[in-house]
Amino acid sequence: MSDRAPTMFELAGGWDGLHRLEQAFYDSVLRDPILQPLFGAGQAEHVEHLTMFTAESFGGPDDFSRELGFRHLIDVHRGLRITDEQRQRFMDLYAEALDAAQVSTDPAFRQAVMEHIEFGTAVAQQNSHAETEDDLHPLREVPLWTMEPPRG
Repeated sequence: MSDRAPTMFELAGGWDGLHRLEQAFYDSVLRDPILQPLFGAGQAEHVEHLTMFTAESFGGPDDFSRELGFRHLIDVHRGLRITDEQRQRFMDLYAEALDAAQVSTDPAFRQAVMEHIEFGTAVAQQNSHAETEDDLHPLREVPLWTMEPPRG
């Protein structure tokens, strides 16, 4: 028996739990008049990419970095010019998707997920307005997110 705390990936239900979450979220985005313009008609591979990113960030397999690379994430957000309203709506729909997908209701887990989404949407918003490489957020790799408070 291990004294190791479960990763967020494990608490989310692994790949299947995260895929359910990202599918519920993505379905809601494509129906939402505020966010749909950012996503267009949708892309078949988007849920898979979202799942890969979240899985890696939550301590699961590093498929996103190996198969797509973080630069892919930067590039898909460039030029979108994400508004504050769109960023907030993204966070709201993600919170709703947690319930719809029946992902862990542990309060510490939910708080960590929403902190992850708040951080990620801030990075995406900054990158969406970047005119030059210097304007981009300095993050260049998938962040490992945990429920532990930051140290230091």
